Amino acid sequence: MIRFAHPEYLNALYLLPIMVLTFYFLYRNKSKLLERFADKELHSVIVSSYSNVKNYVKFGIIILAFVCLIIAAANPQVGTKLQEVKQTGIDVFILLDVSRSMNAEDIKPNRLEKAKYQISNLIQKLAGDRIGLIIFAGKAYIQFPLTTDYSAASLFLSAVDVNSVPQQGTAIGSAINLAVQSFDSSSTEKVIIVITDGEDHEGDVMDAVDKAVSNGNKIYTIGLGSTGGVPIPVYNNRGDMVGFKKDNEGNSVLTKLDEESLKQIASAGNGEYFRGNNYEDYLDKIYNNLSELKKSEFGVKKVTDYEDRFYYFLIPAILLLIIELFISEKKSPLYSRINKKLGLE
Repeated sequence: MIRFAHPEYLNALYLLPIMVLTFYFLYRNKSKLLERFADKELHSVIVSSYSNVKNYVKFGIIILAFVCLIIAAANPQVGTKLQEVKQTGIDVFILLDVSRSMNAEDIKPNRLEKAKYQISNLIQKLAGDRIGLIIFAGKAYIQFPLTTDYSAASLFLSAVDVNSVPQQGTAIGSAINLAVQSFDSSSTEKVIIVITDGEDHEGDVMDAVDKAVSNGNKIYTIGLGSTGGVPIPVYNNRGDMVGFKKDNEGNSVLTKLDEESLKQIASAGNGEYFRGNNYEDYLDKIYNNLSELKKSEFGVKKVTDYEDRFYYFLIPAILLLIIELFISEKKSPLYSRINKKLGLE
């Protein structure tokens, strides 16, 4: 099996037609200048020692060396054998509140975007641990299950917004229950991280926490927002803010961070509560603490062992360039003698 470690470098091959056309136009321009300088009959006298054939050969060698250098830079690799690699780590489900109150801008640019930014940073730092994302408002849904495919995780995370869950509310209990059900039976350490403003609209949160703890899960909570309350922005279809959310009496609805509820959840879940702000990344701090937990095996992954073969093209490229240096543009004596015998000179 053959692959390239850096296939993007192969795009440089598109320069080949440009190089050929440039050589052609320069050669044609040189011939025109020579015709203006002297009659065609005098060319054999003025440039009698110049060899067009050698000029073509030198250019061909440069082109071939250029191709070899590009392929060497792309680093062709040959798969030699399949290896089984044990996958070890911990399992982390992040529960992200996507209710409209997460649009509040007491944390910049708003609560939801700040949370997504921190989750994205965490995904980029992962190395072997499995991560999953559950989004919730009035109901909870799995945005992506436990995975080590961090590129796919980042792609699914970017699609999350307050419209991802049509039913409004803040069903923290349902999200915790869904996370517990979604963990597999492996013996890995299992952690749930809840990111929300804490305004729970259900009454079964502590029952869900007790169930999670009985299954060996730890629960951490991150509270986003102001305890004093801030209005909730309302946006139109073009993304422009058109005002603030109002109640039936026309008063602006304020969203407040419910710290006490989140502290109770974290305490009962054998975890810890963190108050989010504009300056610190508490999700990263939680993960640094989790990295000290015991890593357990959760599967076996088959990978192909590849070996570099760039030198198969780098060495010929160097040799070709050295050869090109030693080829002159003058006609060789042998070439002149052959032409004389054939009566061409």
